[in-house]
Amino acid sequence: MKSIALATAGLLLWLSLATPALALFTEVTISDEAEMGREFHEKITKMMPLVEDPMINDYVKSVVERVVAAMPPQPFRVTTTVIRNGSMNAFAVPGGYVYVLTGLLLNLETEDELAAVLCHEMAHVSQRHVAKRMEDMELASLGAYVGLIAGAFLGSGGGDNSRELGQALMVTSQAGAATAFLVYTKANEVEADHVGMNYLVNAGYNPAAMAEVFKIMLDKRWGAATSSSLPSYLSTHPALSERIDYLHTRVKELPAKLMAQRADNDRFLRVQALVRGNLSDSTSSLAYFSSKKPTEFSCLDYMSEGMVLARVKKQAEAAQAFDKALSCGGGDPLVLREAGGFFFSQGNFEKATTLLQQALIRNPEDPLTLFYNARLLGEQKKYPQAISSMERVLKQVPKDSEVHYHLGRLLGESGDLFHAHLHLAYSAFYARDEKQARFHYDKAASQARTPDQKAELKELDDLMHGRGPDQTGSGSKG
Repeated sequence: MKSIALATAGLLLWLSLATPALALFTEVTISDEAEMGREFHEKITKMMPLVEDPMINDYVKSVVERVVAAMPPQPFRVTTTVIRNGSMNAFAVPGGYVYVLTGLLLNLETEDELAAVLCHEMAHVSQRHVAKRMEDMELASLGAYVGLIAGAFLGSGGGDNSRELGQALMVTSQAGAATAFLVYTKANEVEADHVGMNYLVNAGYNPAAMAEVFKIMLDKRWGAATSSSLPSYLSTHPALSERIDYLHTRVKELPAKLMAQRADNDRFLRVQALVRGNLSDSTSSLAYFSSKKPTEFSCLDYMSEGMVLARVKKQAEAAQAFDKALSCGGGDPLVLREAGGFFFSQGNFEKATTLLQQALIRNPEDPLTLFYNARLLGEQKKYPQAISSMERVLKQVPKDSEVHYHLGRLLGESGDLFHAHLHLAYSAFYARDEKQARFHYDKAASQARTPDQKAELKELDDLMHGRGPDQTGSGSKG
């Protein structure tokens, strides 16, 4: 990802060019909300680091879909995005766009709590709180909306680079009006708590989770020097204890059968282990493991610790952690996959092959297992099988730069230079390396001979120049 300075500069430039002439939003229609959400999503996802792991994305999407199924029919198709950012935050914007930051997944304890946050956020959308705030302000433009919403959800709730990005956008987009817009009213928050609680119960989750998650966030706030890592709906209202109290009171009035509802936490814990191992700050993750007693470690903890140790180049300690994970969870395809990937990276192809084959038997469609298997086949110069395996991965994660890169390498080693450069160009494009993308595009162009190859090249050219719909970048060999 480019530096935050470049990212911010790019968004600021877009805002300065994209903001239309004044057209006051005296009434915000559903159509307006859909358009504003789409524009916000397009810009934010181009500048923020998105999570590509299908296991994490599919899990979060499944929780969001479960919540949405418990809501009244909505006028939008819900789109879920996971952002790699340490802030303990999630937010939903008009148009049905839901964003979950990895810091939230790390700091919660159960799926019920994750669902509680999502229910609260979706209640803000279903009750059209943002739209009503815009009508009150008579906000002047779509560009102003995008900047202010970024300031609200990234600036006030964002740690890491998102806070700087949100603040910069807010300053650019009618800073004088921002103060009034950024804060939901207390009435908005109370309504989102109660409507969100209804969604939570209807979705089959434990209703006590909403008060529980607010308590976790309150503890995090008082335990930190700043509340900048908290969601805006907590950090902007000091009366959080009062809200926890009335949620507790409401829960006591619910039937016992509803209190018995509780989600299976297995997938949540697996996703949390992946986030901690691959996507979180390594220093914080190692501190987390250091604080645990040996008797408290699960197989997933050992796996996750091994992943973090590998990231900080403590390979011998990482190998020990993975061996411990295998000794207690050797039948788990996730443990097998991550251990196999580690030993592959260390050049221990024999051990990696055994582990990955076992993982593939247990979960034959897992993209990361297929990815490592393809690279192993490439090391053995079994190019047709390796390419086929990598193409299966690409169908699941068509915009993954690393998958395109390794597929390009395999194709090049097999002698298919056109498709090799085509995929290397896609890889560079999705990694936001315009110069390298152009280099490989030109190389592919010099190799294009057939009408099918020229059509594939045009598809890439259209993507690079923003023409037509966003392509998958599959680069089929045709």
